[in-house]
Amino acid sequence: MHDKLEYKSIQPKQDLSYFVDSFWCIRNASDKTLETIGLPDGRIDLSLLQSPEESFRIMLLGLGTKQYEKGRIPANSLTFVISFKLPAVEYVFHESISDLLNSGKKLENNFWEFNENDLEDFELFCEKASLKIESLLLKEIETRKQKLFSLIYQTHGAMTVKELSEKSSWSSRQINRYFNTYFGISLKGFCSILRFRASLEHIAKGKLFPEENFSDQTHFIREVKKISGSLPKELFQNKNDRFILLSALSTK
Repeated sequence: MHDKLEYKSIQPKQDLSYFVDSFWCIRNASDKTLETIGLPDGRIDLSLLQSPEESFRIMLLGLGTKQYEKGRIPANSLTFVISFKLPAVEYVFHESISDLLNSGKKLENNFWEFNENDLEDFELFCEKASLKIESLLLKEIETRKQKLFSLIYQTHGAMTVKELSEKSSWSSRQINRYFNTYFGISLKGFCSILRFRASLEHIAKGKLFPEENFSDQTHFIREVKKISGSLPKELFQNKNDRFILLSALSTK
């Protein structure tokens, strides 16, 4: 990772792990704005940013399905992020994010009672955020949804829509209606993103052949190129730390 770029992540408590993927922070300690390329990772991000050019802002980013360029990490900036799994959309946010596919929106500066002082201590921020999420949680999760999401995440999107439908006792037509209504994407499309995200773990370590969930090398390259716009070799080289997600993975 770039010498002036500091990255840290914390896993959620077990009782929140069904809804929260991780908490993470990134600090650009340099005097230069860093241009980055974003990659789909199957997460919904709530971010708090503080920088000289824009004192404080809170953003909500929906699912991404493709590489997006011109991501910026402002000079001398600090960003705290809560990365959510899909069940959080209905059971924490209580509203659809379908209109945020490949986009995001700015939220009020006191959203969830956050403020710029919360950026002073990452651990305390994670504790405050966890308590807030717990207070918002709907306690009863529909059984078929619980089963479906557990299977999706446990297999990193490797199961077919038919298999997921059968094992969750939920018709594929109803599942896709639910996915499109809440997330703006089909179940098959989301599973493709999760498979891609899992492959990045291997690419970051220089493993440029499919480790799992791809039928062969050709299928692997085609899917990676389709979603990221780059070949596995280009992702691994990650010149100038352009792919910030891969930079973070390489530090693990």
